[in-house]
Amino acid sequence: MKKTNQPNNVDNYRHSLARDVPLFPVGRTVATPGALTLLDHAGINASALLARHQKGDFGDIDEADRVANANAIRHHARIFSAYILGRGIRIWVITEADRSVTTLLLPEEY
Repeated sequence: MKKTNQPNNVDNYRHSLARDVPLFPVGRTVATPGALTLLDHAGINASALLARHQKGDFGDIDEADRVANANAIRHHARIFSAYILGRGIRIWVITEADRSVTTLLLPEEY
């Protein structure tokens, strides 16, 4: 396979992250009761997680999901992030394909 000097999609998004550039709009932001409780107990502002999500820091997801997110940004599909907060509890951030809404929720609330 021929190697090119052009960066791939994931590299482009990592570069954008380093420059602190939002990669996509998040639309209206909503959160489930469980997510709000977790954020409150962990002392974390939802806007901090939204900023990470929007800039391509997708948190604790595997490489396949990172590649899927890079493609989703480019092709307007759903974008998924997962962050581990206090006591190892996971919170998800999902931006819908049409970018109309981003939801913060616990996995069990999906």
